Amino acid sequence: MLEGPAPVDWQGTALDCGRCDHADRQETGQCGLGWSCLHDRYAKRIERFFLMNPDLADACLDHPYFETRMNAARVASVFRLPRLLGDPDPGVRAMAVLRLPRPYAERAMTDPDRRVRIAVVNRVQPRYLLPMAADGDAYVRSIVARRAPDGVLAQMMADADPEIRRIVARRLPESYLDRFRDDPDPLVRREAAARRPALFQADPDLRVRHTVAETGDAALVRSLLEDAEEIIRETAAQRLAQLKETT
Repeated sequence: MLEGPAPVDWQGTALDCGRCDHADRQETGQCGLGWSCLHDRYAKRIERFFLMNPDLADACLDHPYFETRMNAARVASVFRLPRLLGDPDPGVRAMAVLRLPRPYAERAMTDPDRRVRIAVVNRVQPRYLLPMAADGDAYVRSIVARRAPDGVLAQMMADADPEIRRIVARRLPESYLDRFRDDPDPLVRREAAARRPALFQADPDLRVRHTVAETGDAALVRSLLEDAEEIIRETAAQRLAQLKETT
């Protein structure tokens, strides 16, 4: 059954099953024009072909089309994959990183393409992530921040990207959170305030104080009943009422 674009090879030439060395596999349902094909340009058909014919994957790791190499790498023998770390296509290199043993992933930490480094961050053990905490790509660093152990997280508290500092503030041990009191971004301080509200009782941003009013204990919240902002006073009163109901 045809799905997706017209079946053509990676150079745009119409496909002819009669000229394929694997045409006999049609009889067993392992391939079919416009559905599952080694020679197709459409990635989903290539992926399906190798899932149904993994025995052919090793022989296709040198194919000129990057989609074919990448999908072959999904199921090929891992013993054939180390050389793909030097493949010209980053998608192929990333696939190799995801499948090879972790020591191979560590070799790709400085790969020039973010897709490969993202694969590395997801593959290596968290304790090895320190070199990538200073990666030049913010998305790579954000994944590091989600996986890193406390020691690496502490090195990321001053990251230039406030979204990354927010992730760090959510994950660091509470003993570190006082260092966020002077963070220039109120949304970062709000993350820290949700975990240690007493540190942010007098924060100049109402969003931070609102979090304090929502999460603080009775003594702390009571101090916000006279806050200059009405919404803070109302939230503090509601929080006190809730705390009384639970005692």
